[in-house]
Amino acid sequence: MSLKLRKWDSVEHLNSKEDIALYFDACLEEAGDDVAFIAKALGHIARAHGMTQLASDTGLGRESLYKALSEEGNPSFATILKVTRALGLQLRVSIAA
Repeated sequence: MSLKLRKWDSVEHLNSKEDIALYFDACLEEAGDDVAFIAKALGHIARAHGMTQLASDTGLGRESLYKALSEEGNPSFATILKVTRALGLQLRVSIAA
């Protein structure tokens, strides 16, 4: 009897705004200085939200978003702000422990 496994996809578990906020918060905490990790996390959230809708909400091209929010992407801070706002997320600052 063989065991069938599938690749984990975070997107399948981002079903609510709370799930998305908790996921993004955890990714920001885990990422450290790894900007690509943050961009990829935003890419996962964008796919869960719907890339076409996100493109419409941000005024950015869908293909540009796919590229910017991929593991190889290097989005500008302006793009990150547009995306987080369109997703209903806020970036907050706290004193590091």
